[in-house]
Amino acid sequence: MAVVTNTVEKILLAAPRGYCAGVDRAVQTVERALARYGPPVYVRKEIVHNKHVVEQLRARGAIFVESETEVPEGSVTVFSAHGVAPSVHQNAKARRLRTIDATCPLVTKVHVEARRFAADGYMVVLVGHDGHEEVEGTMGEAPDNMVLVQTEQDVDELELADPEKVAYISQTTLSVDETRGIIERLRERFPAIVGPRTDDICYATTNRQAAVRQLATQCELVLVIGSRNSSNSLRLVEVARDYGADAHLIDNARELDEAWLEGVQTLGISSGASAPEELVQELVERFRARGVHDISELTVTREDVRFMLPKAIRGVGAAR
Repeated sequence: MAVVTNTVEKILLAAPRGYCAGVDRAVQTVERALARYGPPVYVRKEIVHNKHVVEQLRARGAIFVESETEVPEGSVTVFSAHGVAPSVHQNAKARRLRTIDATCPLVTKVHVEARRFAADGYMVVLVGHDGHEEVEGTMGEAPDNMVLVQTEQDVDELELADPEKVAYISQTTLSVDETRGIIERLRERFPAIVGPRTDDICYATTNRQAAVRQLATQCELVLVIGSRNSSNSLRLVEVARDYGADAHLIDNARELDEAWLEGVQTLGISSGASAPEELVQELVERFRARGVHDISELTVTREDVRFMLPKAIRGVGAAR
């Protein structure tokens, strides 16, 4: 790795950043399930898309599996924040699993919309990323009445049986700007299309992208802390680049490439909705050790959203 003279004089921290209410709820759900039932507690997929969080929970006795069919019959099983298809609930019931559903309430909202539109006879267009767990769960709500689009070109190529009976919904962690363009194209192609009563992209995704947009106009480089399978973290990198800054995604401070810092005077830092604040502070401390002391927050809004924990573990304490 090339040695680069530190030119960073100032650090701006995006606010808000890091954990959203849905992630906090999901992580607490696993912690409290471990406190109530003791290990092992099985978790279908990663509870949230962050390596650090998953490893911490694994060390405490959580066992992460790809499918509910891998879980021993009768075991305690947590469903991740990204949501699952009805078929997963059916499989779990058949195996007599003691399930705790940590699906983010904002994802559940999208599932409800999918069922409602399909029941009313609409072909549902889901704006999302193929293969993402949230998309798989949502598609499972109405597989015969749903089609996935990822780009405006996908919209142009759509051929639907009844163009007058079309609805759209979207994955909660998409780029606000990109999704806006896709929905506008859908409305051009299908003027009668209907959508959700309120935007599907979650408040946390919207707020973090807004903060990074402002950050990018004031920084030469933006570092986003988050794992590579985190959709909302990847979108933050894209937003920073779209608004004029160089940007990179890192899991932690150890992944910082010194070459990125060449000529950088103002550094911006944010983190995805599934990244714990301790990872941000580790990165900040690395720069403090280099003599960077001009560190401040760039605040675009303040969040006070909280979600109630699943009933099965409500009231159970969890030592962090």
